[in-house]
Amino acid sequence: MSKPSDLVQGTLYLLILKILALEPAHGFAIGQRLQQISGEILHVSDGSLYPALHKLEQDGWITAEWKTSELGRRAKFYSLTPDGRRYLEKESADWERLSSAISHIIRLKEV
Repeated sequence: MSKPSDLVQGTLYLLILKILALEPAHGFAIGQRLQQISGEILHVSDGSLYPALHKLEQDGWITAEWKTSELGRRAKFYSLTPDGRRYLEKESADWERLSSAISHIIRLKEV
């Protein structure tokens, strides 16, 4: 099981932004979706998730609003800002380039 410390620096931010590009969500739902979409490979602790959300909000990539959750509880729902969407597009393209290069190297045939 991968932990946030196993992720490349900044990858958690990219993953959170991608989840929020799909729809606004509260913190618990973001963690659950990351776990579900990754096929139960990625598990992000609250101690990593909420500081990351706070940083993304401080940087202006996401915004937060208190609403009622599907369970009837008050929760902070996060949404992607227009700047966050542009940042996500740039970082996604950078990630695709980097991961493609790494994959190419890993697939080299050994002699």
